[in-house]
Amino acid sequence: MSQIKRIKVGVASCGLAAGAGEVLEALKRNAGDLPVVGVGCIGHCYAEPIVEVETDEGSVFYSSVKGGDEAAKEILALTEKGRFEIPKQRAEKEALYVTRLAGRIVPCDMEEYKANGGFEALKKVGSMKPSEVVDAIKQSGLRGRGGGGFPTGMKWSFLAAKQVPEKVLIMNADEGDPGAFMDRSMMESVPFQVLEGMLIGAYATGATKLFIYCRAEYPLAIKHLKIAIKAIQEAGLDKLPGREKALEIKIKEGAGAFVCGEETSMIASLEGKRGTPRFRPPFPTDSGWNGLPTAINNVETFANIAPILNMGAEKFASIGTEKSKGTKIFALAGDLRYPGLTEVPMGVTLAEIVYDIGGAERGSVKAVQTGGPSGGCIPADKFDVKVDYDSLKELGAIMGSGGLIVIGNNRCMVETARYFLSFTHRESCGKCTFCRVGTMRMYETLERITAGNGTEEDIAFLEDLGPKIRKGALCGLGQTAPNPALSTIRYFRNEYEAHVRDKVCPSLVCPTLVDLQLDQSKCVKCKLCIRTCPASAISEGFVIDNAKCLKCNSCLEICPKKAIRRVPRGEGFNSNNQ
Repeated sequence: MSQIKRIKVGVASCGLAAGAGEVLEALKRNAGDLPVVGVGCIGHCYAEPIVEVETDEGSVFYSSVKGGDEAAKEILALTEKGRFEIPKQRAEKEALYVTRLAGRIVPCDMEEYKANGGFEALKKVGSMKPSEVVDAIKQSGLRGRGGGGFPTGMKWSFLAAKQVPEKVLIMNADEGDPGAFMDRSMMESVPFQVLEGMLIGAYATGATKLFIYCRAEYPLAIKHLKIAIKAIQEAGLDKLPGREKALEIKIKEGAGAFVCGEETSMIASLEGKRGTPRFRPPFPTDSGWNGLPTAINNVETFANIAPILNMGAEKFASIGTEKSKGTKIFALAGDLRYPGLTEVPMGVTLAEIVYDIGGAERGSVKAVQTGGPSGGCIPADKFDVKVDYDSLKELGAIMGSGGLIVIGNNRCMVETARYFLSFTHRESCGKCTFCRVGTMRMYETLERITAGNGTEEDIAFLEDLGPKIRKGALCGLGQTAPNPALSTIRYFRNEYEAHVRDKVCPSLVCPTLVDLQLDQSKCVKCKLCIRTCPASAISEGFVIDNAKCLKCNSCLEICPKKAIRRVPRGEGFNSNNQ
């Protein structure tokens, strides 16, 4: 029988939300002298809490583990119950380079990180000139993983060229896209890897100050970064080769403003000012934080640096496509079977990510939203597109930082556009008119259409205003905010026309365009719907008053016989609906 060597429990945010804390404690109570440790996320968030049992014959995984002594004893006995196998199709498509150690090592254990190749890249650059490090990153073809896709090596060369005593390097950890959690997971799971990338970046560019701008909503990531920074300082790794003075490393907790993901807004926030963008030039590498030359890269970009130098720039450049090298981490969410994180080579098709990795059923998906609230919706018949920086732009979308939301056939694309515009118009800093007023006008128009009060002129208005906002907005927030509306009109115009011409929501989603209908032949008079309804819209006679109904779906979700359904407005009249 296999001998257990160590037990690992995934206690990143996704695991903790699923109850991994209780699982960890139960295993510690029952494991005796066996080491039980908390690790990060291996990407299979849908299967949390996940337990990995290391044995002398390899690892055994358990998924959806319940807290409690009984479950712990079953795992310690290596029973077959609850064993977890990574879906074969997913394993065949993934390429785990950047996420190789995520969820496999104790996040804040520097010695374990070193034992798995950690800081080997930092040691290697000690025998290289800073310019040689910059050249290696250039040769790798690495482009910024924060969404803009600007060549990292070129950005570093701009900063390195500044001959001044102080320079600044910032890590953008202000991950604000709904449905995106790649950066959070990397900081929680492999904080030393992220920081090693920053140390190498500081050596290559001559930066003397390192800032990490992380949103305060990421407490576990901040906790792990602080522990890792302290360990780095105690080990003297913050004193780079050829320098007399140690690096200054600080964490700034952002207040959650989406616009602060834009580099000049972030710099303003770091300076203690209101986070708003400014005109460029001057670019940050010329004049950034407090006038010092400054470069900004996001978390995933820095997480790529050590793997690139360890494997070699040439090998990294052999992965991906001609203009988009390496791999990309995506956060999968929405209407699919396997939500979580995946790392794939650039150039895989959207279909491979959605169906083979995400596990969505073919024929069940209407579209995919890429690039967060400022991205675009790509229809299912375009899923053969290669996922890289340039191909997605041709379809009116962007890759962004890596958020990917799968939209099922039961979703309304007009409502989807309204939802994302509701986010971007609220997050506008208000500095430029095109974004402040333009996004509000687009949102109001979409509100009118989804309420059944829109006209065909409203569709034309959106098509006219969107490109003007793109062209006139000051920063990336405003320049990309029209994308959800413009892309859904482009590919799903029929849904817009149904809303404005026929006053119908084809997907039966928009509340004011639908009624609820109760099928008396299926109803078992259990009264669960009556007790659940927050608006008292269902009478004791099991009649739905659609004038009162909030369309909140509470009754649909709780009805054991599925006797209640949505129907086009006017069909759910106030009667027995027989």
